Amino acid sequence: MTSHSCRSSIFQDNNTSMTVSWESWPNLLCICLLLCATGAVSEQFELEPLNLTELQGSDAQFNATVQGTWWFMTWSVQGHMVLVVPINGKINSTSEQFSARFCSSGDTKCVEFTIHDITRRLSGPVTCTVQGLYGTKTAQLQVQENGTVNILGGNVTVVQDQQVEFHCVTSAWFPEPTVSWTQNGHAVNSSLYNTTNIADGDSFNSTSVLKIQAVRNTTVECQATVRSLRNPQSSSVFLVVVPKPPDWTVLIAVVVSIGGFALLVLLILGIIFCYKCRKEKQPNYRDEMRRVRTQSQISSVTAAGQRQGEVNAGYKPEGQTSVAPSEHTDSGFSHGNGSSMSEMPGVVSSNQRRDGYKSAYNTVADQGFMKHRHATIV
Repeated sequence: MTSHSCRSSIFQDNNTSMTVSWESWPNLLCICLLLCATGAVSEQFELEPLNLTELQGSDAQFNATVQGTWWFMTWSVQGHMVLVVPINGKINSTSEQFSARFCSSGDTKCVEFTIHDITRRLSGPVTCTVQGLYGTKTAQLQVQENGTVNILGGNVTVVQDQQVEFHCVTSAWFPEPTVSWTQNGHAVNSSLYNTTNIADGDSFNSTSVLKIQAVRNTTVECQATVRSLRNPQSSSVFLVVVPKPPDWTVLIAVVVSIGGFALLVLLILGIIFCYKCRKEKQPNYRDEMRRVRTQSQISSVTAAGQRQGEVNAGYKPEGQTSVAPSEHTDSGFSHGNGSSMSEMPGVVSSNQRRDGYKSAYNTVADQGFMKHRHATIV
């Protein structure tokens, strides 16, 4: 029984009524066998992968595997046929961006379909159809785009134990990139940085801020990636850590404390010394009474000496005629006729001493002779 005979109608139209004759049962059995065979053949048509994510600018490849006999195959992108693959003959393509080749031989045929230099506008369904009873299968193509990564500010030099901020900026990515940081090749804890994504048209920009403590020289790297990017895109800078200057605070505090204590001790000693000196110079009651008594005695002796040292008007030298006391005064002599005599210019003032030394008074009379007088002061 041939396929053509199997495809013959087993139904007869007799005045719009459908009847099945006994002679049609072999044809009905043939149709059932044909349908079962069609299902078995369709299961031997495979398309891989069914979901493909690639980076913009790369190539996307799909493999269609068909087991059995077929005549030609077609490939469509976003509903548009772009390539025809006959089982025998030349492969026809609408553009150089699409190509195909056979990747196996024998009863199982494999066709590799390639889209070169893919762009985001090609994202969508990719359909493979095998003419005959094999049917159609569809895969999904997703195209991603990588942009730029840059750490602002370049290399940084800071003092040890200082907190440092690094800003990483990514732009023109699709979809949103995953941003991470590393120090000397080791991943940084995500709690140390914060990332913000912002849509910019049909792409995304992001900013990531990392805060770390400067401990030693470190290579800091910012990485951005998407699923289709096999190796993360990165930017790195070098962190130079210089030792912090010595902390003199404790030493200064100690020196100031010791110095203040020493000054306080010196001040106390100075006050004690001054107090002792003042106390030694201040006389006590007994010494004060002794000093007052001594000064009183000296004053009395001095007063007595001054009284004993006055001019004795009644003194008469030897061989001189006595003169009446009324004729002499403390300042000069008078004549017997009652006329006063002028002051004696020859009287010499005496320097008196407390221990009693002799002083001489020289007087000159109007006759021209000199009178020499001695006075003893005790």
